[in-house]
Amino acid sequence: MGSRLNPYIRYNGNARQAMEFYREVLGGKLEIGTIADFGSPGSPNADKVMHAQLDTPHGYMLMACDVDGQVEDVPHSPGNNVAVYLGGDGELRGCFEKLSVGGAVTMPLEKQVWGDEAGALVDKFGITWMVNISLRRT
Repeated sequence: MGSRLNPYIRYNGNARQAMEFYREVLGGKLEIGTIADFGSPGSPNADKVMHAQLDTPHGYMLMACDVDGQVEDVPHSPGNNVAVYLGGDGELRGCFEKLSVGGAVTMPLEKQVWGDEAGALVDKFGITWMVNISLRRT
């Protein structure tokens, strides 16, 4: 197995809801482990997500956790310096539509100068998504 680069998103207590939403949009197998599952059932944050992983039928992997209860004491502060990129064919139009529900489209999905359709949005969990649909034939 070679190296992989996957997005790992930290949430402020709603990682489970976000990952279940992404499973609805992208499909696949979702595994969620709580802080209790990882050996701290007495923790006040026992029900928070220590690690979640979504593996989709298209080979995408998305991982997440809740900030609460993590070993690192890093405050949650969402920013605009990271986006989840989703590229592929026309079936991604449906993903774009579903991801935008409850969020905000920041760039409508439309044809771009490089020949593909592309758009961007911030979903209802505050995560920025960039979608690129290849229209070029190879």
